[in-house]
Amino acid sequence: KYDDVRTVMTDPTVFSSQPSGGAGRQTDIVKAHADYMATHGWVKARTLQRTDPPVHTRYRKLLGRVFTNRRVKGMAPRIDEIANMVMDQFIDQGTCEWVSEMALPMPGIFIAEQLGLEASQIDVFKSWAEAMLAMSQRVLTLDEALAAAATEVEAQHFMANEFEKRRANPTDDLISALVHAHGDDEEPFTMEELQDLMHQLITGGFETTTAALSTGMWLLLRYPEQQQLIRDDPSLIPNFIEESLRFDSPVAGLWRVAACPTSIRGIDIDKGQPVMARYAAANRDADQFEEPGRFDIMRANANSHVAFGVGNHFCIGAALARQELLSVFQAVIERMDNLSLGEPLDEQPHEFSFFLRPMKQLVLNFTSKEPAT
Repeated sequence: KYDDVRTVMTDPTVFSSQPSGGAGRQTDIVKAHADYMATHGWVKARTLQRTDPPVHTRYRKLLGRVFTNRRVKGMAPRIDEIANMVMDQFIDQGTCEWVSEMALPMPGIFIAEQLGLEASQIDVFKSWAEAMLAMSQRVLTLDEALAAAATEVEAQHFMANEFEKRRANPTDDLISALVHAHGDDEEPFTMEELQDLMHQLITGGFETTTAALSTGMWLLLRYPEQQQLIRDDPSLIPNFIEESLRFDSPVAGLWRVAACPTSIRGIDIDKGQPVMARYAAANRDADQFEEPGRFDIMRANANSHVAFGVGNHFCIGAALARQELLSVFQAVIERMDNLSLGEPLDEQPHEFSFFLRPMKQLVLNFTSKEPAT
């Protein structure tokens, strides 16, 4: 239920963000992965996602200086450029595979630029993001776990070099902002802290936005009458984005650990037991959203969804994600018409994941709209 999820996410004294290391997690494969990371790279500090106040408060304060609305507004023109640049690659063909040709490269190129990578290195960046998420997505074999660790260590060493470059010569990008987020009377982030923060930026800002862009387009195809509303009035695009996030949340849920014995709706939970706050369920709660199974971009309370979390752990990159979605779907409405499904979807259109919603593929047919004169 919506209220249950809010309770779990907003009371760290009962439901902690700190990992318990309980039964089922410390397998030989998990240990082998951790040992490889510790030996060849950096053991990431616990920063935003895996801490409670007051420790979390420090990170939130420093990161709040990096992800300001002003900074995101300043990034908007470049995000618009990237969205249109990516679309340029397929707009004249009348067909595309939306996931790999737009939903993945668009946020990937943006974050890659912020990391100091060239746009042509998007495949390298994608492999890093997949490796960083691998252990939490599904159960891996030992070989798969070690391969993921090796790839993540490669990313760590690249980023360590970039951190030191920005420390010596500040630039106008997110890495530099992170390195210099501290004030004169505050300690700068350590290398372990920076590694963990970049891990969260890459995984949270890439995979989830890719999923949201994929799902948003799928919803336009499934609900042509809603698509027409946007075409008639593009000012509805922001509410379309909010309703898309509510209707099919890119992050289905995140874990917490019971910090003390408690209960939810009569179900007893022992101290140390894991609890998943399921955003996707909260966003389909009929007590909060009238006819929750109906996709309605005119929904008045669409933006009360919890797709970005809630409370202290509300997604710090939410404004950036919203801007990326806005830039892409504005480009869709301005440049693409007669959208249709180019190939049937699998019975299960999503890759398996414990908590994300990545689509396998989405082949589109469309016609290119003539530029306005």
